[in-house]
Amino acid sequence: MIKISHLSKVYHTGTIDTVAVDDVSFEIKKGEFVAIMGPSGSGKSTLMHIIGALDVPTSGEYVLDGRAVSQLKSDQLAEVRNQKIGFIFQAYNLLPRTTTLKNVMLPMMYGDVPKAERVPRATELLKMVGLSHRINHLTNQLSGGQQQRVAIARALVMNPSILLADEPTGNIASNQANEIMEIFHQLHKKGHTIVMITHEPDIAAHAERVIIIKDGKLVNDHDQQTTEELQVPPLQKTSTKRRK
Repeated sequence: MIKISHLSKVYHTGTIDTVAVDDVSFEIKKGEFVAIMGPSGSGKSTLMHIIGALDVPTSGEYVLDGRAVSQLKSDQLAEVRNQKIGFIFQAYNLLPRTTTLKNVMLPMMYGDVPKAERVPRATELLKMVGLSHRINHLTNQLSGGQQQRVAIARALVMNPSILLADEPTGNIASNQANEIMEIFHQLHKKGHTIVMITHEPDIAAHAERVIIIKDGKLVNDHDQQTTEELQVPPLQKTSTKRRK
């Protein structure tokens, strides 16, 4: 489903080139639950933005469902984001004074889903994440864990090929984090492809496979890691070199 080949991303600031992702290659099969792990500054967020079609690589290739995403133009990238990828952000990115139902329906409004389908589909997903009793509440009336559940329902509403979660438990309490991870396990059992970005070993251990990024490079790729086996590399500065 996902094929990353010799991917690099370089940011240019004046005369300095900062290498955020450095010649990374890996594949993710349909139905896998994968965690991409590393400390702050490791390049995992940049990699997430590229996988999510929010950014383009400087070099290398990214193929999603047989389509070369790394070669697409901005309007084509927007199409991929809307139809192929469901995003779950650390900050939720919900409309605060809007009901949970309308927040979940929002992607369908931009995706040309017939009006008659929107409410039933959004209602069913809110039921799936355990929020059918909060369907008409404003999202700013919900707890952090409940807001993340709304974000998960919204991410699934367009039936995406891949669910991309960026630090999905970063802003919630540990008991709520466990509830969110249980939802991810349920989705994985149903065949959803999940890619989760995290710096927390205990959260990464929920995935069936863990890819570790350090200084922009892939340093480890293991199946079925346990929490004890996962070690986050110490934070170091990303590679820099002066432009000639």
